[in-house]
Amino acid sequence: MYSATTRAIRVTVRPSYLAEQSSPVDDHYVWAYHVQIENLGEEVVQLLARHWRITDSMGRVQEVRGAGVVGEQPVLNPGESFEYTSGTPLPTPSGIMVGSYEMESQNGERFEIDVPAFSLDSPHQSVQLN
Repeated sequence: MYSATTRAIRVTVRPSYLAEQSSPVDDHYVWAYHVQIENLGEEVVQLLARHWRITDSMGRVQEVRGAGVVGEQPVLNPGESFEYTSGTPLPTPSGIMVGSYEMESQNGERFEIDVPAFSLDSPHQSVQLN
C-alpha cells in the first residue's frame, strides 16, 4: 500500500497484478490499482482532473490526462472519502506509476494533490540485486 497526503487530502493506492488478463508470451501485463481519496481537512473539495506518468521497465513513459476519475468528479466533504478501481497494461513485466489530481476548493481555488509513486510488479519480473 502506498500513501501521500497533500493539503489534508490523503491518497492511498493498492496495486495488484492481474494474471488472468495478462499474457507474458505476448508481452502484455495488466495491473489493477485501487485508490482511496480521503478528505481529512476542514473544507469541501472536488476532484476535477487526473494526471498519470506510467513508466515501464524499459524507461518508456506514457502520460495520461483527463477529467475526473472513472467518469466521476467526486465532491468530498470534510471526513468523507471516495474509492475507485482502475487499471493499466504494460508491455513489460514491471513498471511504476505516479500522478496528481487537480482539486478545487469550495471558494474556487484550484490546487494539485500528489498521488504517491507505486510499483507495478509481476511474478514474471526477474529479481536483480545491485
